[in-house]
Amino acid sequence: MSAALESLLDLLDLERIEQDIFRGTSRSAVVPRVFGGQVAAQALVAAGRTVPEDRGAHSLHAYFLRPGDPGAPIVYSVDRIRDGRSFTTRRVVAVQHGKPIFHLSASFQVHEEGMDHQAVVPSAPDPETLPTAAELLPRHAHRFSDPRIVDRLLEARAAVDLRYVDAPPFATAGEPREPRSQVWFRTNGKLADDPLLHVCMATYVSDMTLLDSVLLAHGRGGWSVGDVVGASLDHAMWFHRPFRADEWLLYDQESPSASGGRGLGQARIWTADGELAITVIQEGLVRVPRD
Repeated sequence: MSAALESLLDLLDLERIEQDIFRGTSRSAVVPRVFGGQVAAQALVAAGRTVPEDRGAHSLHAYFLRPGDPGAPIVYSVDRIRDGRSFTTRRVVAVQHGKPIFHLSASFQVHEEGMDHQAVVPSAPDPETLPTAAELLPRHAHRFSDPRIVDRLLEARAAVDLRYVDAPPFATAGEPREPRSQVWFRTNGKLADDPLLHVCMATYVSDMTLLDSVLLAHGRGGWSVGDVVGASLDHAMWFHRPFRADEWLLYDQESPSASGGRGLGQARIWTADGELAITVIQEGLVRVPRD
């Protein structure tokens, strides 16, 4: 296991300060605010720790309310909304400096057998044939607004092996493309067999690239290039089938719409053997900077 993954796991191992109150810390992010995927993953950890072990997370719905301060702890307060025979519902509010910065509702379910079908898995190349972040990012350092961004990106993503199938937005800025993007990802090391950990890790990664397809449609390179300003507004995930975040997962993303200063990204996450594991939808603030 890489040192970066160990550090991320420590970040997700929240401190319990009361029965349903937890405290988490942050690590330096690429942007001067807490990474949204971190807050979502930590909130799901907090919710999951108040749920019986026989109930797995099957969905979450969340709103990003305020930018998080990476220099201050985050307090997660869990509200036990419902404990039914099959389903458990939890609400989590993340607070910093006395104000809520994030709100999450999550639902958990006991395992059941039932009807089973899925969409057709998209085609994608073998992830082992694609360049790693360490190979890809330095090639495009000249496109970034600050040459130090390469090192910051590599540090921020060191816990995860994330590989683009096609050129990322920052590599083709100025050239509008089809609003679709694919990446393969897995953690840089094996994880324990706790299903909640794998769900939380996928939640963490899901906020990294989902709005790329919005940028591609308009030929924008993103915040690192300096031709767009953005932030996550909300996030929803449905967990369909078991998966491991330490094995290759295909993140197939597209954008059906952008308007009103907002862009919508939707995606499916597939296992390497073609099982549909997760559906993700996110809306983000996407603005063109004023001169």
